[in-house]
Amino acid sequence: MAQVTVALGLGPEQIEDALTTASLAPSVHNAQPWRFRLQRDRIELHADSSRRLAATDPEDRELRLSCGAALFNLRLALEAAGVRPLVSMLPGHDAPGALAVVRRGGTIKISDENRALLNAVPHRRTNRRPFLEAPVDPQQRHALVRAAELERSWLHVITTPEDRAQLKRFVQHAHEIQLGDEGVQAELAAFTGHRPGASDGVPPASAGVRPEMQDEWAFRDFQGPERHPGKNYESDPLIVVLCSHYDGPLGELQAGQAMQRVLLTATTRGLSASFLSQPVEVHRVREDLRRALGGMLVPQTVLRLGFSTPVPPTPRRPVADLLVNSDEHAPC
Repeated sequence: MAQVTVALGLGPEQIEDALTTASLAPSVHNAQPWRFRLQRDRIELHADSSRRLAATDPEDRELRLSCGAALFNLRLALEAAGVRPLVSMLPGHDAPGALAVVRRGGTIKISDENRALLNAVPHRRTNRRPFLEAPVDPQQRHALVRAAELERSWLHVITTPEDRAQLKRFVQHAHEIQLGDEGVQAELAAFTGHRPGASDGVPPASAGVRPEMQDEWAFRDFQGPERHPGKNYESDPLIVVLCSHYDGPLGELQAGQAMQRVLLTATTRGLSASFLSQPVEVHRVREDLRRALGGMLVPQTVLRLGFSTPVPPTPRRPVADLLVNSDEHAPC
């Protein structure tokens, strides 16, 4: 098994803390599809191909989105340790197979804003429970849009009844397609339900309540508890579409960092968030959504935001399992 070692001038404990922070990023079904190679002058981020969801995410778009979110967490942790992270994405021959390489770009004092985001990392959870019937005010919406812009992405806020109805149709259509896909359903089943001792997946306590016919939006069934009478999902959540400005792996990695900054910003403001990922996972529906957004922006994920009760953390893989040995080929 790989052991945590020194990198970027930091000792083993500091590196382990940084990688623990990175590992708290969101991923589809909490599959955690990332690994790290440590060298004295760098930390390489690799995709873990053994954890790809071939049916749900056949193009690995969301895998790269998740790895981008882990990269953002890593950046925050390194800043807190005094390291200015110098990030090269898709480095090619410089680090074969890596999605990103992080080097030391000098020293830095973490900003108050980034310190608040870092403190929010262990408290950010995907909240699949019903939200309260309380609106997200314009100031909070502006903060979320700004968070995406800081990471060179765009957060499209659904505001009109017409756009809301259209997006709802996209979600429902993609959801129905996935319900009929045995591979998608098998991947969902593999990561949900009672799995004692699991270090990944979505346990029942984090699954939300079971979907029912009266729900306004189409929610996945993560095998949570049956809902009590009257405990329906909220009627008017804030719905946003996180977009990159161009397609391809680089856009997805950038959007993943933007997604995490948005989610952490939401957490600092007391907001909960969950994903309505179905329309970006089904290619033809994603193209319909892209055209609906004007054709220039590339939709990467759909988020539902609002206020809710806290949910417990999901399990995480130990850092030692995330490391690539120096003599091991990183999964890519």
